[in-house]
Amino acid sequence: MTEPHRIVVGYDGSDFSMQALAWAMDEAEFRGLPLTVTHAWRWPYGEADDEAKLHLRKAAEHVLYHGANCARACSAITDVAADLYEGSAVQRLAELSADAELVVVGSRGLGAAARSVVGSVTASVVAVACCPAVVVRGAGPIPVSPHPGPVALGVRDTTADQVLDFAFHEAALRRLRLRVLHAGHPRSLTWGVAMTHLPDLDDSTRACQEWLTERLAPWQEKYAGVPVDVRFTTNAPKETLRAASIGATVIVVGSGRTAHRTGRSGVIIRSLVRHSSCPVAVVPSASDELHDL
Repeated sequence: MTEPHRIVVGYDGSDFSMQALAWAMDEAEFRGLPLTVTHAWRWPYGEADDEAKLHLRKAAEHVLYHGANCARACSAITDVAADLYEGSAVQRLAELSADAELVVVGSRGLGAAARSVVGSVTASVVAVACCPAVVVRGAGPIPVSPHPGPVALGVRDTTADQVLDFAFHEAALRRLRLRVLHAGHPRSLTWGVAMTHLPDLDDSTRACQEWLTERLAPWQEKYAGVPVDVRFTTNAPKETLRAASIGATVIVVGSGRTAHRTGRSGVIIRSLVRHSSCPVAVVPSASDELHDL
């Protein structure tokens, strides 16, 4: 992993951001890192005098300090910073992600976006964050499950080392099994290893298995204490990952460079962020795939 900095969480007082805060607190404790709780606000009604804006700012301060104080009172984190920002929540979270180890957001919330299926803030942060971004979905980390599910990892032939490292590291921190998923028809090259035409599906699948075994070997050696199981399927990746999210603790995917070029995530990531039954970790990489996930 890269040199650690801090965990950043977007907080607006909603139930969704409370789930995100709980997840971020866990991550900060697991990793031994400081936590920054950030809240962005801006005057939405056009021209106004300074007194009116001051009232809104004070309300924003109240929301932020509630979140920060919850983190201080309910965790063992010794360094909790409160960051109040006047402007775009996406812009602030993107800025803070530049020197963060992880950014955490709720699946909805942070203003008017709470009325959408998935908040525009959430979707945009996932697309532009410089570090891994976790969208907390499902029941959240509270109450703590007595039998937590595995960390799930979606892998294709172009999945970057950073994605594999994050998934193995997360499984090691949480002392969970890592479930590696390789989905799609091998001949179609959807999530498959690039290869010439093979005579039958069995040969293609066998080649994919051999490739993935070799691909995972360095990480299994580095994280020797993490039990790993690998699952192959010819189902579509989008449906495979959504099904894998049921019962998982978190599901990990790579972001793809298309997100940073366009500010828009690929179809599989958008589907996961909308429909996953567990938190979704989207891991960027400069060497990540050019394809639309």
